[in-house]
Amino acid sequence: MTRNVALTGPVMPGQESINSQRRTFVGGALAALMATPRLAVADDDKTEAPNDPFILLLQGIYQPVPAGKGPQSNLGLTTVNLNDGSYSTTKIYPVYGIGGNNGEDNLPKKAIGPFYVQFGGGGHCAYDLPGGAIAMRFTGGGFTPHDDGQGGQFLEGTFELTIIEATGVYRAFQGGHNHMVDRLHHLANGQRDEFCFCNISTYQFP
Repeated sequence: MTRNVALTGPVMPGQESINSQRRTFVGGALAALMATPRLAVADDDKTEAPNDPFILLLQGIYQPVPAGKGPQSNLGLTTVNLNDGSYSTTKIYPVYGIGGNNGEDNLPKKAIGPFYVQFGGGGHCAYDLPGGAIAMRFTGGGFTPHDDGQGGQFLEGTFELTIIEATGVYRAFQGGHNHMVDRLHHLANGQRDEFCFCNISTYQFP
């Protein structure tokens, strides 16, 4: 299934100037991000801590996590219960500022861990990452549905999350924020196919 979204189209009068300004802005923003220093490596873990912010991609078909079949030791988290049967899971890929991005075209090629989320209520999620784990609570946002022409829907939107717990090399991110840009495909057969960028930072959302 193709996920590419066209970003180009007919050029309107004055648009070339606007596009030039946008390219300048985006280039400057990326340069600022690349200049962001990494956090110190945790003393008890040889995994290098991520940039602040760092970006992850959630991608793939969600699978239910039956009660009692969640991760052993609950990833060391105390604010969520990933074994209570209320969670579904998909894969996490690195995009920016975190180890594991091994694609020659700068696109993630290999999953670095599972993501867990509650669809039926509860409003919590968790990331199992190299060197630690992060638990979050949804605080705002929502979807706009679009018919996929095949009996399902594309659900597009943004979400804001608060980081309620972080372990290992991510400890500094506790109390921070996650801004999600999501395109969830709710298939006609009831499955959910995720494609979501997560911008995770130590600073709180206003």
